Amino acid sequence: MRRDVFQAIADPTRRQIINLIAHQTLTPNGVADSFDVSRQAISKHIQILAECGIISIKQQGRERYCYVQPKKLDEVTDWLADFRKSWESRFDKLDDLLANMQVKTNNNSKSQ
Repeated sequence: MRRDVFQAIADPTRRQIINLIAHQTLTPNGVADSFDVSRQAISKHIQILAECGIISIKQQGRERYCYVQPKKLDEVTDWLADFRKSWESRFDKLDDLLANMQVKTNNNSKSQ
């Protein structure tokens, strides 16, 4: 089953793993040491993240190291961009409405 970025980041543990690896390169065991779940569970999370292309695992000698592939997360950023534009437009309209209401209130209080 091919997973996508959104499935990968839907799980809070996987988001924590991404954050952890983004700040320092770790082995899968190093990642597992940061969580109170089994190494097998963390291994499965790492496997899912790798399948989605969010992290890559590179062999260096006897160790395997996990690296974040931040470009893959651009899919999420691009998807959110349309929502951000829509909400910014709505907030701008609300700001204009509130400013107009404030002007009307000030004009009414001056005329009394």
